[in-house]
Amino acid sequence: MADQASPAAEITAEELLHLHLPDKQVELVRGRLVVREPPGFRHGVVALTIANRIAEFVRVNKLGVVVAAETGFKLFSDPDTVRAADAAFIRRERIPDPQPLGYADLAPDLVVEVLSPSDRAGEILNKTGDWLSAGSRLVWVIDPSRRNARVNRADGSESLLAEHDVLTGEDVLPGFSCSLAEVW
Repeated sequence: MADQASPAAEITAEELLHLHLPDKQVELVRGRLVVREPPGFRHGVVALTIANRIAEFVRVNKLGVVVAAETGFKLFSDPDTVRAADAAFIRRERIPDPQPLGYADLAPDLVVEVLSPSDRAGEILNKTGDWLSAGSRLVWVIDPSRRNARVNRADGSESLLAEHDVLTGEDVLPGFSCSLAEVW
């Protein structure tokens, strides 16, 4: 469940970086703080499993970098939006040099979102829209409860995959594939 701060509470990405809310996960959406409880156990298992699969493929093929859950990316400015993915891939040629200590000012090429029972459909649609509008080319929304995944592409197309279908990296991560059944 997400709570948004009052209109007077608009903050910047830099302020968010130094904000400390123990045991909470936060994002910044158009200058407004969004606070969530940490996700549950199953969410963590699924997120790590898919992130490990992607990371190993990227490492072996020297394609770029994969970041862990809740790494923030500054997607928009004035007002700022900082979103965090459950896993994300950035192509080698797009990795900031030097790597920032704070939020990278870019959208990952591939974003993985794993749904939690408390996630609202509208929030997930907005978050997916932010990723794609900021430049992400592929967003996977994985739903452990329904055992399916929605693949959202930069061109506006989308696909729904069932439990035994295969996630592929398409043109973003060519050659990558992982059966959804392997992530449960």
